[in-house]
Amino acid sequence: MNALIDPLSDVLRSVRLRGSVFFHLTCRDDWSVQAPGGRTIGPAVMPGAEHVIEYHMFVKGGGWVGVDGEPPLRMHEGDIVMLPHGDAHVVSSMPGLAPIEKDNEGMLGRVLDGERAIPITYSGGACIVGSGLLREQASTVVVCGFIACDVKPFNPLVNTLPRLLHLPASGMDAWVAPMLEHAAAETKARRAGSAALLQRVSEMVFVDGARRYLDSLPAEAQGWLGALRDRQVGRAITLMHGDPAEPWTLEELSLRVGLSRSALHDRFVLLTGFAPMQYLANWRMQCGARLLREGHTSVAAVALDVGYDSEAAFSRAFKRATGLPPATWRRAHGQSVANTQPT
Repeated sequence: MNALIDPLSDVLRSVRLRGSVFFHLTCRDDWSVQAPGGRTIGPAVMPGAEHVIEYHMFVKGGGWVGVDGEPPLRMHEGDIVMLPHGDAHVVSSMPGLAPIEKDNEGMLGRVLDGERAIPITYSGGACIVGSGLLREQASTVVVCGFIACDVKPFNPLVNTLPRLLHLPASGMDAWVAPMLEHAAAETKARRAGSAALLQRVSEMVFVDGARRYLDSLPAEAQGWLGALRDRQVGRAITLMHGDPAEPWTLEELSLRVGLSRSALHDRFVLLTGFAPMQYLANWRMQCGARLLREGHTSVAAVALDVGYDSEAAFSRAFKRATGLPPATWRRAHGQSVANTQPT
């Protein structure tokens, strides 16, 4: 067993973080932009992605970001905001400033083609997607990016993040701002290797953001990230991630972490929303999905690798979690199976 496994890294590897599109917003005067939610914009920027997260970095000037039901968030130069739940949102020079309704059809498509897009105007100001407004003329410049990830069968991280994840410039590593500026330039230039570079940038920015949020949590924080910081529950999660195929029981976990079975169960549910054995079953499904997607071994071999004694038992559990049998799910996700069954 790998007792030194890092559950956050384990989840981040499993849910396939990736990104491919970045662009600039260059703005002046009073301005406001309505950004569609991840479900709406996802098919255009990240075709086939299960979940799309938008984020913005204010590289010049400041502004506000708002989502329905949350107080508007003040952004300063150098700050990053992520929208982990994929909410539609407004980015503006002042809180509550709504964009004028007008026909912006095709704006995003033209951004992806590297052309100047239709400006969105408000009260004489302007906000242009791309480099149509010279940077020295702009009061605010924002780099916008997208991150795709899997949410099925099990992604314990996304739901534990806030709807607006604010990453102030004061805690930012020096590499982040120039990296995002370079990513925006790479999207437009489309040079050889750009796709690989943009994917790595998105991964790094999201991992850095999740880690900074984890470090900022109070000791009593709930949710999956809060659970990682709890001595006993975090240890139990680490053990299960270290060897998901191990026939873990609540009794064995409680002995390993130094709590009674009832105390571990209650504390695990309080922090994560799952009973320990339910969490293990969910994580086994995520591990199985990753093996099915990335490998070419048989379903029977995958079942053994994630702790099931039979292919039939694994297949039933997998279909309950995803709605599809393992072989069907694998074909839908673009992987073929090498025939590794003995003859």
